[in-house]
Amino acid sequence: MADTVSGVTPRGPYISTVTSRALNLLMRAALLFTVGVFLALVLNLLQVQRNVTLFPPDVISSIFSSAWWVPPCCGTAAALIGLLYPCMDRRLGEPHNLKREWSNVMRCVAVFVGINHASAKVDFVNNVQLSLTLAALSVGLWWTFDRSRSGFGLGVVIATLATLATQLLVYNGVFQYTSPDFLYIRSWLPCIFFAGVITVGNIGRQLALYEYKVSQEKTHQD
Repeated sequence: MADTVSGVTPRGPYISTVTSRALNLLMRAALLFTVGVFLALVLNLLQVQRNVTLFPPDVISSIFSSAWWVPPCCGTAAALIGLLYPCMDRRLGEPHNLKREWSNVMRCVAVFVGINHASAKVDFVNNVQLSLTLAALSVGLWWTFDRSRSGFGLGVVIATLATLATQLLVYNGVFQYTSPDFLYIRSWLPCIFFAGVITVGNIGRQLALYEYKVSQEKTHQD
């Protein structure tokens, strides 16, 4: 009563709102981490089966023939990227105007897996042809499921950083590529990273949109 008389707004609802947002953020991060781990296990299995990547025997420690640190690293990256995309959309005032449904997101994931599958199992005449084909497919994925400037920019920046990190890992002998043709790695690797960033970004956007819709429904009910 004293707070009302003195004009001080009760902090209970505010604290509850902040706690709810923090909890939702953690839940989104956990879901994105799980998605990143799953995609890392499945996609790395394709690469290892075709001997595109080789890990030393002493670091092979899972049923998917992957080093133990690969899935957690990919999961962490997926969580950060998936949270960053909707945040950048709000900051830049550039809403995602394409169709926003889970079926569309699932198609994006399917195309991304297909691009990775092509890099591992489809035989091309040479690496240049393979790289150009995957580059076109990756840009096509962005154009079909994203088309935002922020999405394209973040995809290029993060793909570049991921490629540099991979080069450092290969240079230090953590793992290797069977036929490197671009500074210790395969020239098509940035295309895979770019497509992965766009895919995870779309998942993050959809999760943020779902959270927003749920919060709006609760507000209308109250």
